[in-house]
Amino acid sequence: MQVPSSVSLSAAATADTSNRVAQKQLGQDDFLKLLTVQLQQQDPMKPMDDTQSIAQMAQFSSLQQMSLLNDSLTAMRVDSQLASAGTLLGRQATVVDESGASITGIVDSVEQTASGPTLSINGKSYFYDMLVRVAPAPVESAS
Repeated sequence: MQVPSSVSLSAAATADTSNRVAQKQLGQDDFLKLLTVQLQQQDPMKPMDDTQSIAQMAQFSSLQQMSLLNDSLTAMRVDSQLASAGTLLGRQATVVDESGASITGIVDSVEQTASGPTLSINGKSYFYDMLVRVAPAPVESAS
């Protein structure tokens, strides 16, 4: 959006944000937009202080690295949960469902879903986070 030089920055910001949905956090895109507007609107006779722009770039770099680290940690957590859930196959597990009831049975299968790993116990799926107890499968006696 090209803003005429006679329009103030606050008026341009108001026009641009009227169609936006409120966000809880500022992201990388917001930072870059803010930096771009700041550079476009600076006074040519009084350019932005170079130490200030270096500090802003350092903040952006730090934000980007933290975002990448967060993504990596999330992926590691999901992989760890799936590997841990896989070790439960054939074992007796107890989960607590949404109503607070305890369900105990043998883990038949493990599946990775968008919400995380699920355990199939007695033909029904439960989220891995619902797991409260694991024990070896009961040994059936020969009669």
